[in-house]
Amino acid sequence: MARPKMLKLPEVLEEIDMSRAAFYRMRARGQAPKLIRLPNGQIRCRRSDLDDWWERQENAAA
Repeated sequence: MARPKMLKLPEVLEEIDMSRAAFYRMRARGQAPKLIRLPNGQIRCRRSDLDDWWERQENAAA
């Protein structure tokens, strides 16, 4: 079984066109895509979680 694609935080920020500070404010409000902290302290986002987040944003705007 293939491992899911994991995006680094800078990749997520580039895709959603948002600054790190704005992203963390959104995260504090519980409105950001789900992130995973790895044992080495790095942060990743599953591609599927980001796609689901995009879908929720589109539905909320409709």
